[in-house]
Amino acid sequence: MPFSATELRDHFSRRPVILAPMEDVTDAVFRRLCRAHGADICVTEFVNVEGLLRGCKNARRKLTLEEGDHPTAIQIYGSNPERLAEAARVAEEAGPAFLDINCGCWVPKIAGRGAGAGWLKDPTAMVAMARMVVAGASIPVTVKTRIGLGPESDMPIVDLARRLEDAGVAALTIHCRTAQMGHSGAADWSWAAKAREVVSIPVIVNGDINGAEHAERALRETGCAGVMVGRHAIDHPWIFREARALLDHGVHLPGPTPDERLAVCRDHLRANVAFRGEPFGVRVTRRHLSGYLRGLRNAAALRRTLLFCDSLAGCLAILDEAEQALAA
Repeated sequence: MPFSATELRDHFSRRPVILAPMEDVTDAVFRRLCRAHGADICVTEFVNVEGLLRGCKNARRKLTLEEGDHPTAIQIYGSNPERLAEAARVAEEAGPAFLDINCGCWVPKIAGRGAGAGWLKDPTAMVAMARMVVAGASIPVTVKTRIGLGPESDMPIVDLARRLEDAGVAALTIHCRTAQMGHSGAADWSWAAKAREVVSIPVIVNGDINGAEHAERALRETGCAGVMVGRHAIDHPWIFREARALLDHGVHLPGPTPDERLAVCRDHLRANVAFRGEPFGVRVTRRHLSGYLRGLRNAAALRRTLLFCDSLAGCLAILDEAEQALAA
């Protein structure tokens, strides 16, 4: 169900902890898992506007929001403003809470074609594109971007934030690295604070949110409306409940128990197989297992055993055996 502009602002007034859009990660299964562990808002994988407008099966899959998958934003990306505006209208039909434009993906095959962080090469064109998408949309439109293309001496984000607000963008998420940095180096949250100071729309801080303490500190230091968690959630979906406990009650929750770690392995495997079938559903879960199993006795050996098993029944048997060994 789409947010109104007022509902969006109300939701961001609660300091949400948000699951970032991640390609091949934030599908319906992982969004459901993260929401069960406390994620306040989720964002889909990147939806390519050209694929969407051609009726590509994968783009349509990414657009599908199941019952209970709310609030979730659909993120779209492309290099043509007219096509982005057209795709935004198509994406609205899926019923997202709001639409998000990807202006931050640094991967060369995307940014090099002028999409994602490629828009930072020409901030004026980026603002005009955002204005066009907003004008054609009937639900709130947000933007996720980086502090600049690079080098670090050229950071357009503060002026860009003002101009995006003027274009009608309802909220802004800032990954506090340049596009040239990719995932290297440290995120500089001070840029989110500088941008937040010059706009009235909600600003979300992103980058290096690797634990509940980072989430709390990022919000405290920047004054931002919310915090977005990316790669750390892949290994540790419990970050959402841990961050909420710290933000709301000042409580440092203990990490997940061994039983909880094994349970999330089972849940994710079952859900992925139900969603994708075997063996693909088993295989796509593997990227998460090193994090899920971290700290368990013989975790490395357990992960290696799971790596070579393509059946759900086989993986569940391996996890049952591990649970019995822990109890012995």
